[in-house]
Amino acid sequence: MVQWLGVVRSRYGNASTLNGMLCAVKAYYGWLVATGVRADNPAKRIRLRDVRSRDIQLQDLLAPAELEALLPANGKKGRYTALAYRDRVLVSLLIYQALKPAEIATLRITDIDLESGTVFTAGTVSTHARRLPLQAAQVLLLYAYLREIRPRLGKGAASDRLLLGLRGKPMAAADIVKHVLRHYPVSAQRIRQSVIANKLKAGEGLAAVQVFAGHKYPSSTERYRQSCDGELAAAVAAYHPMG
Repeated sequence: MVQWLGVVRSRYGNASTLNGMLCAVKAYYGWLVATGVRADNPAKRIRLRDVRSRDIQLQDLLAPAELEALLPANGKKGRYTALAYRDRVLVSLLIYQALKPAEIATLRITDIDLESGTVFTAGTVSTHARRLPLQAAQVLLLYAYLREIRPRLGKGAASDRLLLGLRGKPMAAADIVKHVLRHYPVSAQRIRQSVIANKLKAGEGLAAVQVFAGHKYPSSTERYRQSCDGELAAAVAAYHPMG
C-alpha cells in the first residue's frame, strides 16, 4: 500500500485526489473482507497528512445569467411532468438560496412560509440554521408544487419532506448530488460557490453574505472574495498552455 501511494503521489499532486483514491481502495478492500475473500483491510489504518487546498477556483464559477439558465423551462413536456416541476423547485433552491444538498434534503413542508415568502433551513455541521427570503417567482412555483405536484408524487405517503422522488420517497442528499451531476453541466457545490461569489462581487457586505451562506466563520466567506488581478492570475494558471 505504501509503495502504491508513492507511485500515485508522483502522478497526482492534488491532496483531494489522493484522498479520494485512497478512500476508494479502502472501500474495495472492505468489500473483500465483507465477502470473505480477505481477512484484513491493509488500507484501513492509513491516514494521509497532505494539506488540502481550500481555495475557491473563481475562474470556474458561473455568472448570474448562467445560473438562471440552469433553471428548467416551465411547462417542460415529457413522461414525468411532475418530476420536471420538482426539478424546478430543486434548482431554484440552489441558484437563489445557495442551499447545500444536505440542507435541501432535510427541508420539510413546514419550513416553507409562503405568506412571508421565506424558507427555513436547519443548517448542517458546517452551516448555521437560517431563514432566507424567497424570490417572487419561487413563491408561485412552491405554491403550485405544494398544492398540486407534491401530492401526485407523494401518493399518500406520510413523509413531510419537501422534495420527493418518483415513488414518493424523500430525496436524500446523495440523490440530489447525483441528480444535479446527471442533468446539469455543473455540480451542486459549484452552484453554491457561484452564488456566494456573485454576491460578494456585486458589493454585498462580508457579514451579510456570511449570514446568507450560513458560514460559521468569516474566513469561510472571505475565501470567495478575490481581486480582479487575483481572478485573472487564477484563470491564466488554470488554462494557459504553458501554465
